[in-house]
Amino acid sequence: MGFFKRLTDIFRAKANTALDKAEDPRQTLDYSYQRQLELLQEVRRGVVDVASSRKRLELQLQHLTGQSDKLENQARAALAAGREDLAREALSRRSGLQQQMEAIGEQLAQLQAEEEKLVLAQQRLQAKVEAFRTRKETIKATYTAAEAQTKINEAFAGVSEEFSDVGRAVQRAEDKTAALQARAGALDELVASGALTDVSGVARDDITVELERLASSSQVESDLTRLKGEITGGQPPPQLPGGAQ
Repeated sequence: MGFFKRLTDIFRAKANTALDKAEDPRQTLDYSYQRQLELLQEVRRGVVDVASSRKRLELQLQHLTGQSDKLENQARAALAAGREDLAREALSRRSGLQQQMEAIGEQLAQLQAEEEKLVLAQQRLQAKVEAFRTRKETIKATYTAAEAQTKINEAFAGVSEEFSDVGRAVQRAEDKTAALQARAGALDELVASGALTDVSGVARDDITVELERLASSSQVESDLTRLKGEITGGQPPPQLPGGAQ
């Protein structure tokens, strides 16, 4: 029994959670307000029915009062004519009408009291419905504003997260670019220093290398002599201390 009760509680908790997620408080408030309006309408119909019944009793009482007055006048006329028997009959009928009028009067008093209670209940209920309507609209407006603010915050959070991802991607791109630039610079320096040889060219032997070195030395000596001549204007170079030129 304990296991099944616990299982039932779990299912109820999950169902309540699902219903809470699916429920829109604004719709619930509108539905409650609609139900209150329906109850108010029923009370109003009750007031109208009681008032209609009261009105019918009043009309009936007026009719009986008219008949009672008529019988009394007939009894008076019969006595004046010396017909006491007719006067007694008229008064007897009037007595029956008086009993009916008293019963109707009691019913009328009860209906009037009931009508007053219903009218008071209608007024109180209407005041509560109007107060609930004001509160409902306030809650709906507050909920709508909170919902909009939540969506805006979620959007900002998503944009911030996306910007964070973009920032990391940009940082990685900059790091890779810097690494490639450093590698290219290092290769340029190695090529300029001759540390890297052109593997696509034809292999040279030792004689070719030595001839190129001698040609380079001869070119250096020739350039040096030319520069000395330009500096001295054709004069022999000055003697340095120790006999060196």
